[in-house]
Amino acid sequence: MTPELIVNLGQETIKTTLMLAGPLLLCALIVGLLVSIFQAVTQINEATLSFIPKIVAIAVALLVCAPWMLDVISKFTTTLYENISTYVR
Repeated sequence: MTPELIVNLGQETIKTTLMLAGPLLLCALIVGLLVSIFQAVTQINEATLSFIPKIVAIAVALLVCAPWMLDVISKFTTTLYENISTYVR
């Protein structure tokens, strides 16, 4: 394994991880921001208020994005298995 191959494999792994986690984290960020604005406007200072909307939003985002996420991780895994002879050398 050459250093370039290791760096490329690391970059692809990080890119795939960010692609998989990105939609869920973005959804949680937007819902958290909206709940925070709602709390600021209504002056409700309850820390646990944001958990249920975030959980529901992430569950919906996971249901919507699951086929795409499965496709991304399947392609990444298939590529790893197809190139395993290159990695072993």
